[in-house]
Amino acid sequence: MSDVPPSEPQQVPLTAGGLLRQARLAKGLHIAALATSIKVAPRKLELLESDRFDELPGATFTRALAQTVCRSLKIDAAPVLALLPQPVEQSLAHMGLGLNAPYRDRPGRRVPSDLQFLKSPIVWGAVCLVLASVALYLLPAGWVNELSSQQPSVVTEPVLPPVLSAAPVVTEPASAPAFTASGVAEVAASAAAPAAASAPAPEASQVAASPAPATGVLLLRTSAESWVEVIDGRGSPLLSRMLHPGETVGLDGASPLRVRIGNASATQVSFRGKPVLLTPTRDNVAKVELK
Repeated sequence: MSDVPPSEPQQVPLTAGGLLRQARLAKGLHIAALATSIKVAPRKLELLESDRFDELPGATFTRALAQTVCRSLKIDAAPVLALLPQPVEQSLAHMGLGLNAPYRDRPGRRVPSDLQFLKSPIVWGAVCLVLASVALYLLPAGWVNELSSQQPSVVTEPVLPPVLSAAPVVTEPASAPAFTASGVAEVAASAAAPAAASAPAPEASQVAASPAPATGVLLLRTSAESWVEVIDGRGSPLLSRMLHPGETVGLDGASPLRVRIGNASATQVSFRGKPVLLTPTRDNVAKVELK
């Protein structure tokens, strides 16, 4: 027999994810229940317990998530955080290099130069106005006086033509009778035109005064103002308005016809050529159904 002692069982090194998994199982919590309690996706807890930190958003997020899990499981977070990757921090050397590095602006964003304002149309308009004022100020005074003296002569030349001075005044009385005669003739013609146009007016008024006789299965005649409503068998209103004195209305519609008259004493009703007897109420309102 050899005196070699039996080998001790190899211990598996614990990781941050393994510590969190053991703590969760010791509490008897399912991973979905733990995810719900800390309000995070179960997939992220699975990646954390499997030590797949490269699939998580970053080292800072991973450490914050692990610390939240430790707080929920009520365990010490220091051992777990010691096994997690540290967030990348920029050293002072890198920061100094970044400060000394030349700045490159993004395309499309250019800092306006000092002369950029010259592209504004307002500036150009003001410059043109100033130049016009300077040019008018530097214009010789003799040119302005010459232009002002020439303008009246141009206007007054056509006012007094030589033909007007030679026109005799004696011809006016000779032409007066001709003008008067023509004026009288025009006035007479204009007076005769309205008389001729108004001649057929009585015939048109006579034609308008004789309306066509009313026809229909139902005839309504009024001797005074009367409000009448007529509804046919399909429920469609055939008439619903105020009838004037002396007005006659003829209607056709599907029977039965329901008639309502507001002034029964001044209204005559005939149906299919036969008079209809109305029985008014105290308010002089009559209702009748005709079939």
